[in-house]
Amino acid sequence: MIFIAEIGMNYNGNFNLCYELIKQAKYSGADIAKFQLGWRDKPGEINQLDFKKVSQLIKWCNEFNIEPMFSIISENAYKLIKKTRVKKIKIASRSLKYDYNLVKKIIKENKNKQFIISLGMWNKKKLPFKGKNIKYLWCCSKYPTFNENLKNFPKKFNSKNHYGYSDHTIGIETCLIAISRGAKIIEKHFTLDKSDNTIRDHALSATPSEFKNLVILGREINKKILIGV
Repeated sequence: MIFIAEIGMNYNGNFNLCYELIKQAKYSGADIAKFQLGWRDKPGEINQLDFKKVSQLIKWCNEFNIEPMFSIISENAYKLIKKTRVKKIKIASRSLKYDYNLVKKIIKENKNKQFIISLGMWNKKKLPFKGKNIKYLWCCSKYPTFNENLKNFPKKFNSKNHYGYSDHTIGIETCLIAISRGAKIIEKHFTLDKSDNTIRDHALSATPSEFKNLVILGREINKKILIGV
């Protein structure tokens, strides 16, 4: 099982808050702390990350022994991440929809890296790319996602199509359902304060205590699946 704490922009433009978010993600049991590159990143916007800041995020992740990962959402973001040594790259579903050629280029030029790709905005039956280094996540691109939006939620997760689940619901229950159906990667937004209304993502995020419960219960469910329960 891999649990991804999607910190994203939940640091509210206060870069130093990333340190506490990374620390709490690790204490909550996350394997990966994830940020977004190339989204709301213009001068003065909430997510302006340059190479110096990205390097600092990686350094803080290393300090707490949690793997850093970044969603690549623009050509400039890709140029930036190429200067690092990250092992995994996340591809957001909006990139598949609006910048497919960039995604194709990134995958072609990085065969030695692992890719995790969300399919929330991908409306074709055929998967966009093939490769042993690519894992796909089922996703609903509604923020937040409510029960009525989950009618097509997979009955079974497997390595052939949906290896895992990227969650935008309120609470951890849907993540646990995904694990019970075979999901091996869970991505959940992560916040220190769900009542913060700086951006919409806080409301659909997990707090440290919620994320810890998700990890503990999720790993136990997965153990039982592996022994055939």
